[in-house]
Amino acid sequence: MSEELIIEHCSPTLAGIKTGSMFSVRVTEETDINREVRELNKTLRKKGLRVIPLKKTDEFALIYIYRPDHLKKDLNEPQALSILKERGYEPENPECCIVQLVRHLKSDEVFPHEIGLFLGYPPSDVKCFMKHPCKGVKCCGCWKAYSEPEKAQKTFVRYRKCTEAYRKMNKDGKSLAQLAVMTG
Repeated sequence: MSEELIIEHCSPTLAGIKTGSMFSVRVTEETDINREVRELNKTLRKKGLRVIPLKKTDEFALIYIYRPDHLKKDLNEPQALSILKERGYEPENPECCIVQLVRHLKSDEVFPHEIGLFLGYPPSDVKCFMKHPCKGVKCCGCWKAYSEPEKAQKTFVRYRKCTEAYRKMNKDGKSLAQLAVMTG
């Protein structure tokens, strides 16, 4: 996994302003995703980040980088708890929720759209998307916003500016380890 790929898709999470990010990597015969994830965890764990493969196939791996402290707070929000319980999760433990998400990604016939909760999206928007993905959308960016479009737009701009800044700093020589910040 290249630093550029991670920066492109995960800068707001690295900066501590977003709970989690996901990206896909192409898998080849030479790819050892588990080794790469272990190495990333060695680098990022001391900054309060975790990296796990959510799903692997012969062609790609879906990688999740997240901040456990942020995820715990997000999943304890009442509307998030309600969504997770409706989908069969046991939301008391965020790590167990991730294991259950992996299971949903592997075995469900439809994509588990509650995944937005694991990325820090507003639960009200996740719930609306799950019920009516095209109805009532106020604006789009990292997610479809159904409520509070002004707040969502500000967040989209903040994430975009963060990614642009991280891209530039990486190009100027800052490593992934230097760009990831410690939070909490």
